[in-house]
Amino acid sequence: MVTVDPAFRSFLSAAPPEEAGLDALTLGRRIRELRTNRRMTLDALAAAIDRAPSQVSMIENGKREPRLSMLRTIATALGTTVDDLLKTDAPSERAALEIAVERAQRGPVFTALGLPHIRVGRGTSDETLQTLLSLHNEILRLHRERAATPEEARRANVELRATMRARDNYFPELEAQAQRLLAAVGHTGGPVSHQVVADMATHLGYSLHYVGDLPNSTRSVTDKRNRRIYLPTEQSASRDSRSPILQAFATLLCEHEEPGNYAEFLSQRVETNYLTAAILLPEKDTVKLLTEAKNLRRISMEDLRDAFAVSYETAAHRFTNLATARLDVPVHFMKVHESGTMIKAYENDSVRFPSDALGAVEGSTVCRNWTARTVFHVADRFSPWYQYTDTPSGTFWCTSRIEKAKEGDYSVSVGVPFTHVKWFRGRETNNRAVSTCPDESCCRRAPEDLSERWSGQSWPAARTPTSLLAALPTGTFPGVDQTEVFQFLESHAPVR
Repeated sequence: MVTVDPAFRSFLSAAPPEEAGLDALTLGRRIRELRTNRRMTLDALAAAIDRAPSQVSMIENGKREPRLSMLRTIATALGTTVDDLLKTDAPSERAALEIAVERAQRGPVFTALGLPHIRVGRGTSDETLQTLLSLHNEILRLHRERAATPEEARRANVELRATMRARDNYFPELEAQAQRLLAAVGHTGGPVSHQVVADMATHLGYSLHYVGDLPNSTRSVTDKRNRRIYLPTEQSASRDSRSPILQAFATLLCEHEEPGNYAEFLSQRVETNYLTAAILLPEKDTVKLLTEAKNLRRISMEDLRDAFAVSYETAAHRFTNLATARLDVPVHFMKVHESGTMIKAYENDSVRFPSDALGAVEGSTVCRNWTARTVFHVADRFSPWYQYTDTPSGTFWCTSRIEKAKEGDYSVSVGVPFTHVKWFRGRETNNRAVSTCPDESCCRRAPEDLSERWSGQSWPAARTPTSLLAALPTGTFPGVDQTEVFQFLESHAPVR
């Protein structure tokens, strides 16, 4: 019996949706297999069903689908049943290889390259067929990689956000992972120190190495073979130096494999960031602090930040994880660039984020009347900014802060519906705005008096983002230079 490599099994089973059931190729190969097993020639079968040999050949080659009446005649001639002929699986593993090669030759790759059709006969070895499939599969992968568009990434993001919303952005299995790791190193409460993080590395059997030549496209590099985690010697002032280490741990604890597509990459990144935050702000201690604050009606992102010595963004993220599942508070979260572009967002409180036709919010422009935008015009950036905003989907209260990064300033905002503002510090604010977006008259269209005065009289030079025309990052880990990483690991591997 022909043995097919497992990798080929997955490829053979990955037929396009329209080929998932019975197709002419499978039917034809099944008829041919039965005929040859019965030592019947093509001419003999043709004579038995009263058809020309050329017609039978076309059926066996999957170029013609016989009518049901002819199928009955063929089944009788072959001493089998119509049900047997209509089975959707290939009659043998060799036939599966032949069918896969034929499908490939009829597909867009062969057509686009103008390759001649290769006739697969008995003398064509399995190795040749597998080689053809490998080449076709790799070319197809490269084409798909090149064809990956921002729309594909945005669609994957939309699907991921829907999953997160269905779970209220709460993942108990990751909470349990964080709890086990913290317990293993004897952490009993309070901020997670660098020493505790180092103890976690030892517990997991890894050593930490700070180097000055970490590849530019990475925050850390994990050497699984030698159980080392490489980190940069220069720490960013805007990033928590514990986070890259914990993110490396998270990937190990979640047993992530190399992502096979962009959606898988995004999902792994969400899990990594979630687990990192769950370690820095342990669920039990965080829920206790937030519950006490809720009872006193003074929930505050600043207090959460200070209690666990994390950034405001990490505190806001963590609150979003726990707010609905553990405090029964619906919530929305936003990270918005100073240009008004939304970078990250999550909601389960029915706030209406701006979005494109795919439902993606990342890259959309936030209403200039929302807290996430008005905070940029506040003179006092050291105090939290609170605001009520009346929107078409209801009134929401938000608290927002500005954080700096190398790409510019960002606002990080957490908001709740009006009925839940009673639990928060800052609810007494008099700051109020009205947003009628997506109505263009709200903030996307200039006021009539200004339009009358300046329409046709201005020509601004657009400050086009460098990323606007850039291709979507490709590769197993999008945006990472794999050659650079492998060269780095080779140069730092311990000499044995």
